[in-house]
Amino acid sequence: MYIYIIGFLAQALFSARILVQWILSEKAKRVVSPTIFWVLSMVASYLLFIYGWLRDDFAIMLGQVIAYYIYIWNLDEKGVWRRINLLLRILLIATPAVGLTYILNDWEQFVAQCLNNAQIPPFLVIYGSLGQIIFTLRFVYQFFYSKYHGESLLPAGFWIISLIGSIIIVSYGAIRLDPVLILGQSFGFISYTRNLIILHRQKRVN
Repeated sequence: MYIYIIGFLAQALFSARILVQWILSEKAKRVVSPTIFWVLSMVASYLLFIYGWLRDDFAIMLGQVIAYYIYIWNLDEKGVWRRINLLLRILLIATPAVGLTYILNDWEQFVAQCLNNAQIPPFLVIYGSLGQIIFTLRFVYQFFYSKYHGESLLPAGFWIISLIGSIIIVSYGAIRLDPVLILGQSFGFISYTRNLIILHRQKRVN
């Protein structure tokens, strides 16, 4: 039961970040990239990685690793990261690396528990991982786009990739009967679509 609590808390934070970003974008009449979006993202990603680990779900864990550090980059770009206590920064940076090291040190057991999980057929692991990879690529895209423009931005490509990845993850969650993934991702559809509409209107005005 506590495992689901962790998962639902993570998804609640993910949903909260989208809701806050959406409200602030509607208010500004343009798509914004608020600091709170990245703070909630980092905390939620941390929790969801733990949830995936406890559920022996490789697809969930895979989706969090890269994006986690991109969240930190965005916080640094906004000048927030450097204001966080040094010891806390070290802990936040080191935790995923320590987790991956732990997995790699006992690779055979990890494969047996995650990739050869009797409850998750190999094709489903691949399908779920594909969804997580696509969903994570939105932040890779966001990272390079923002680096090019010299500020933290959430462009149209980010929301398009979000929609595609979310569709795959929801269907994966439906097959796995995972309420955390289904509820967490379903909310995003509206926000992703709405941000694309705002961007389209913003482009027409400009």
